[in-house]
Amino acid sequence: MTTRRIGVMGGTFDPIHHGHLVAASEVAYSFKLDTVLFAPTGQPWHKSPAPGATPEERYLMTVLATSTDDRFDVTRVDIDREGPTYTVDTLRDLRAQYELNFPNLETEWFFITGADALADIMEWRGPQEVIALAHIIGVTRPGHEMRHPDLPADSWTLLEIPAMAISSTNIRARAGRGEPINYLVPESVANFIGKRKLYQ
Repeated sequence: MTTRRIGVMGGTFDPIHHGHLVAASEVAYSFKLDTVLFAPTGQPWHKSPAPGATPEERYLMTVLATSTDDRFDVTRVDIDREGPTYTVDTLRDLRAQYELNFPNLETEWFFITGADALADIMEWRGPQEVIALAHIIGVTRPGHEMRHPDLPADSWTLLEIPAMAISSTNIRARAGRGEPINYLVPESVANFIGKRKLYQ
């Protein structure tokens, strides 16, 4: 049976930026992934709804940002599901979709998240099921120290990413003040934000 390796990168992507793209590329290279599926959250369980881009706008920005890399794809699995988004639901739904659509392919799953979120994984819904569904990869900026999660050592990996200092929070603030966001986000995303007047 043919084996395929798929990474799932969850996040609000509000907006998606070069830090996300570099992280996905580095993980794809380091773990020999065939595909990285970007999964924009619908409603993050740990965040209150905030003014800014709608889920559909965040999805569209993610599609624009990833369209030039054949290794990248975007899933609507969390955008289309009602209620708060939980990683365990994301992985369950994606695995079920792929098993239905590709019954003759064996798939290894990886979930890509920020190191800070990984440190709090025991507060997620169904953390033991999450690590049973996918190997967890925590991405972090070089030199950043994190509290290690209370997980079996073989269930997670930490990977340093050079561009992780870029922040969606900072980009939203800059856009709100009318400051340039060029080179922090892909040109297509910067144009989308400008045309929609997002974050102002």
